Amino acid sequence: MPRAGNKPPVFLERGNYRNRRFKDAARAVPLFGGVLVMLPMIWPQGGEGVSTVRAFLYIFGVWAIMIAVAFALARWQPKRGEEE
Repeated sequence: MPRAGNKPPVFLERGNYRNRRFKDAARAVPLFGGVLVMLPMIWPQGGEGVSTVRAFLYIFGVWAIMIAVAFALARWQPKRGEEE
């Protein structure tokens, strides 16, 4: 079955593919973290709402988890020149 423009399919070597996925994950950590840190702004306020202490604990918890995920990604990322 011919493809548009008769270009052959592009396949990456396993090492290159893994490196790109690790870079994508490393780029996504701050984005997801930013969304999670902004969640307390939409929590109900006053009366029966969430206390400030719980909001700060949540924010610091998200911050700590982001650090742990970034550390794990850095440790598991293949070094340059390593082939599988």
